[in-house]
Amino acid sequence: MSDGETWRWMVWGCFSDTSMGPLKRIVGTIDRYVYEDILENTMRPWARANLGRSWVFQQDNDPKHTSGHVANWFRRRRVDLLEWPSQSPEVNPIEHMWEELERRLNGVRASNANQKFAQLEAAWKSIPMTVVETLLDLMPRRCQAVIDAKGYPTKY
Repeated sequence: MSDGETWRWMVWGCFSDTSMGPLKRIVGTIDRYVYEDILENTMRPWARANLGRSWVFQQDNDPKHTSGHVANWFRRRRVDLLEWPSQSPEVNPIEHMWEELERRLNGVRASNANQKFAQLEAAWKSIPMTVVETLLDLMPRRCQAVIDAKGYPTKY
């Protein structure tokens, strides 16, 4: 997320069909250990409080997400993962949520990194569930488009 400024941090976020999850500020790079920490201390508490016992986690196939270290975390915590093609960002709902977040902050300037994160967090929390519902309702169509395109890019 940037509108001309250079920020040396990223954000991680999650959501479900019932609520927006937390947005986590990450300073530096994300490796498998940082990612495990996010899963354990950000995602898991939110999921336990909001999703009940039966849910499936989706992530992309970034090497840090699929490392043996992280795979062991998912096994130990008994978290089910959605199998996902490695090159299909157009059907990954979080990618569309990042685009929504960027649209909401288009032209919004910040004087420092803390202000920028506060803006990101407020915009994230303000995304209406109707946006999430529409996005999730389109998932079967997006998945079929990837299948029909045999892995080549789609209109999504």
